[in-house]
Amino acid sequence: MSGAGDETMDVETPDPRARFVERFAGQLVEAGMPRMPARIFAALLASDSGALTSAELGERLTVSPAAVSGAVRYLTQQHMVTREREPGTRRDLFRVHSNQWYEALGNRDSVLKRWEDALREGVDNLGPDSPAGRRIGETLAFFEFMQLELAGMMDRWRAHRKTLGLDDPQPR
Repeated sequence: MSGAGDETMDVETPDPRARFVERFAGQLVEAGMPRMPARIFAALLASDSGALTSAELGERLTVSPAAVSGAVRYLTQQHMVTREREPGTRRDLFRVHSNQWYEALGNRDSVLKRWEDALREGVDNLGPDSPAGRRIGETLAFFEFMQLELAGMMDRWRAHRKTLGLDDPQPR
C-alpha cells in the first residue's frame, strides 16, 4: 500500500511559458493592443531565442498562418519586432530584441512630431485665443513636453543600462 505522498497527480500542469504568454497578452490587450499581435509579441518575448518562425508561432499559439501574418505585420509597423531571414532557408524569422521597448519608444519620435505639426496647424487655423485653439494649444504643449521628457528619459535609460551591465541599445 502506498502512502498519500507516493501518489502522482494525473492532472496536467499548465506550461508556465504558455501561462505567461496568455497573461501578458491579456495585459497588452487591456492597454489597447489587438489580441493576436499581443499574443505573438508575448510568445516571442517568452521564447529563449527571442525569435520564432511563422510556423513555430502558429504551432505554439494554435493559430493560422494568416493570423500570424497579420499580427507580425502590425508588430513590425509598430517597431516591436523585426523580420529576418532564417540562415540557410527561405523562411522568415520574427525577432523581438532585448532592447525592444527602447526601440518602440524611440520610434515614436516621428509620430509625436507629426502630431505636433498637425496640432500647431490647428492652433493657427482656429486661432490661439478661441476656445478650441486654446484646447488644441494645450494639447500641443503637452506633446512638446512629452517629446522633451522622452528624450531625457531615453538618455537616463541608456545610463541605467550601463549600471546593470547591459549592452547599450542601438536603434535599428
